[in-house]
Amino acid sequence: MPLDPTYAMIRRYREATGFTPLYQMSVADARRADAETEAVNWDWHEHPDEVFDVDFAGVAGRQTVRVYRPRSDEPLPMVLYFNGGGFVVGSLSTSDSICRALSTMVPCVVVSVGYRLAPEDPFPAAVEDCYAAVRWAVEHAAEFGADSRRVAVAGDSAGGNLAAAMALMARDRNGPELTTQVLVYPPLHSNMVSQSMLENKDPMFFNAHSSAWFWNHYLADPADGESPYASPLKAADHGGLPEALIMTGELCPVRDEGKAYANAMAAAGVPVEYHQYAGLPHGFLAVAAKLQTAREALGLIAGFLRERLAADAVLCAPQG
Repeated sequence: MPLDPTYAMIRRYREATGFTPLYQMSVADARRADAETEAVNWDWHEHPDEVFDVDFAGVAGRQTVRVYRPRSDEPLPMVLYFNGGGFVVGSLSTSDSICRALSTMVPCVVVSVGYRLAPEDPFPAAVEDCYAAVRWAVEHAAEFGADSRRVAVAGDSAGGNLAAAMALMARDRNGPELTTQVLVYPPLHSNMVSQSMLENKDPMFFNAHSSAWFWNHYLADPADGESPYASPLKAADHGGLPEALIMTGELCPVRDEGKAYANAMAAAGVPVEYHQYAGLPHGFLAVAAKLQTAREALGLIAGFLRERLAADAVLCAPQG
């Protein structure tokens, strides 16, 4: 399908204003450029009652999470959210609007996880930071009104990769128990040659060149990409993982990786719901304030999480 009309407008604007892709910049300049595009709070949804940062002792020193909590007299389910940015750019502010929306739409406590960035701290720094945060959040869930028995991991772009890695690590390291995972246009293979990677090289959007640039910074050694915690699609076994929702855009270079991961989990007996959005490139959740389809995608995520994290669904489910 052709490019979505909203994104066609974005493309024309970028062309007219001399847009420069991040992969043509230094890391420092890419981080500055990325920070300038961080979404402001949206006005189309309610906002959580409380938003606050908490520091804890991570594997490499002080680590920060941002907690989003809607008003509730009862413990709420918890969603650990990992922001995108190709493991190189991005921060807690990158996913602020998404976390605010999901917190009230589910409703749930969202814990957005800060992690170290490459190339200063290459793989597995981000993965270990995220796993430390998952363990800490589950252990301290009651302190911010969350139910440690109803926990999901979620993320978009590189954050989707990290959420998938968390599901694998929790399985392989005997916990914590995760109920479900949500992966939005996730990169899942460090060197996959796919049709979607060959098709999508438009410099006005995240493309195949972007993907290679980020992976080259994230992996100190290309061989590190063989780890399933770097490339979840390369895991030898996808059984025993939590139920998944995977979303991709038709015009996204990592589209085929998301579909392949859905197929791999389904083949291993894991329930998977997969959605591909026609005419949309990578990163479409970021424009939910202007794009109805993106708002519908967030609504679908919220509904999926609400159903899977419901107390009667989780607490009455067979364990093991």
